Amino acid sequence: MQSQPLKGKKILIGITGGIAAYKIPLLIRLLVKAGCEVKVITTTQALDFVTPLTLSTLSQNPVYIDFFDKTNGSWHSHIELGRWADLFVIAPATANTIAKLTYGLADNLLTTTYLASNVHKFIYPAMDVDMYNHTTTQTNILKLKQIPDTTIFEAEKGELASGLSGKGRLPEPENIFQDILQYFSKTNTLSKKTFIVTAGPTYEKIDTVRFIGNFSSGKMGYAIAEELANRGAKVHLISGPTYLTPKHYNITLHKVISAKEMLEKSKKLFPSSDGAIMVAAVSDYRPTQQQKKKIKREENPKIIIELEANPDIAKTLGQIKKVNQILVGFALETKYNINNAKQKLQNKNLDFIVLNSIEKPNTGFGTDTNQITIIDKYNNKFDFELKQKHEVAKDIVDYLIKLIEKQ
Repeated sequence: MQSQPLKGKKILIGITGGIAAYKIPLLIRLLVKAGCEVKVITTTQALDFVTPLTLSTLSQNPVYIDFFDKTNGSWHSHIELGRWADLFVIAPATANTIAKLTYGLADNLLTTTYLASNVHKFIYPAMDVDMYNHTTTQTNILKLKQIPDTTIFEAEKGELASGLSGKGRLPEPENIFQDILQYFSKTNTLSKKTFIVTAGPTYEKIDTVRFIGNFSSGKMGYAIAEELANRGAKVHLISGPTYLTPKHYNITLHKVISAKEMLEKSKKLFPSSDGAIMVAAVSDYRPTQQQKKKIKREENPKIIIELEANPDIAKTLGQIKKVNQILVGFALETKYNINNAKQKLQNKNLDFIVLNSIEKPNTGFGTDTNQITIIDKYNNKFDFELKQKHEVAKDIVDYLIKLIEKQ
């Protein structure tokens, strides 16, 4: 039986006021033929190039242009539209709309829906070559690339409506269709898998108000959890204290405070999981004694805190790991020490380890970027460039899938 990855998928298409809008009816036809449900939002300027009648006929749904339908007084909810979709495709995206998306200007139904939607977005710029190459446009595109749930594609080279030739063309509908097909084919890769991800710091109490911890923000762990969920996996995210909230419905959040709590939750969930990615910055030590009340400075001008080692969570899971499970560790080093990472890989019975350093610029705790090296149990080593953490997460999950396929 032939796989139908697009059957039943809900695609929201946003059309802005560029001449390349004439290509979108064919895209809609291809999607509907593949079994998708399609709804269309247009800006008022887009209607200079395509008609609502054409779009509604092909999509088999009314076209959404404004917040209100003046013919019957009904309200078009940008929140409901954003939640309805499995993927939001904006094509063509003009320089004007790209600028609005970059700075959160919600002055029409399309841009408002973009801001209200938590689904992944595909953005296809299309404009004249000089507008596309302008520093402002390229800066805006770069900023949009940094948003985790947004993929912005390069414009294609070729003949443009102005008569000039260069970058600025919208890809052909068949190519956009293939991008969408590939996206949903990819989301099914881990659909029958369950993974644990640990994230954030752990806090170890000194007394009722003070603790020992670290500066981990949890961003890397949460990005990996989101990427696993995007590939179809069920994810148990065991998180120390952070301000982050997972967005994907496939993620179950388990909040913990201390290393002991994180260990117990991990041990409970690991036997029924296909693997675990241990990203959390677990405190290496905890106070031997935790005071039952706040320590008063006036009563204790000088105190000595005795510390004892916390359990190694990754090593504990490595000792109970089954043959068909995959265990991934992280090594955060002051210096980029390959030998230390290899030793941890072996001692903890890991399948691969992700090495990063807090000494490299724009890496480590609290940053939006990271630079990693992956070392696996077969002694392979792969170096990656500095990237946004959600892009680093994709590299890690890609490598995870390769190892799964080897089993």
